[in-house]
Amino acid sequence: MSAPAGDVTQLLLAHERGEENAMDRLMERVYADLRRIARRQLRRGGPQQSLDTTGLVHEAYLKLVDHTRASYQSRAHFFNVSSCAMRQIVVDHARRRLAVKRGGDQIHTTLEPDFVAESEQAAYVIDVHEALERLASLDEKLVRVVECRFFAGLTETETAEALSTSVRTVQRTWSRARAWLKEEMR
Repeated sequence: MSAPAGDVTQLLLAHERGEENAMDRLMERVYADLRRIARRQLRRGGPQQSLDTTGLVHEAYLKLVDHTRASYQSRAHFFNVSSCAMRQIVVDHARRRLAVKRGGDQIHTTLEPDFVAESEQAAYVIDVHEALERLASLDEKLVRVVECRFFAGLTETETAEALSTSVRTVQRTWSRARAWLKEEMR
């Protein structure tokens, strides 16, 4: 992450104390980092015609601001929560696209090859999301590590900090989660 850890932490504490505009100042500091996370999210979801990096960051901001009572434990925790919000937005967007593909908008049209490829990407995003939901029913810790490492792009150290655990535990959990998801997605 490129935003200085101390600055982010101070702004998170200010937000928690209820200081006016603390969240706005925080967003100015972390905007580039959030755009990087958003680009990663969108790349994994395939081509998005109506959702772009800026739009995803802004929608995530609205979700984060809605959680005015949220208490962020650290900079890494904030980026994990941001990444989870973005993931949910991308999944919701993919679901809407699939609903349209299946006639949800009641307008019938000829399928173009690009539309089919986009729908396949949307289905993949939903498949990954559903696999993570199944994994959560088995072991919630595995999902938290996947969200930090894969979706938020946190390092092992940042993930350990965000989850209040050791780096070695993160390494073991990340390995188990990847193996489970690989098998599940076959």
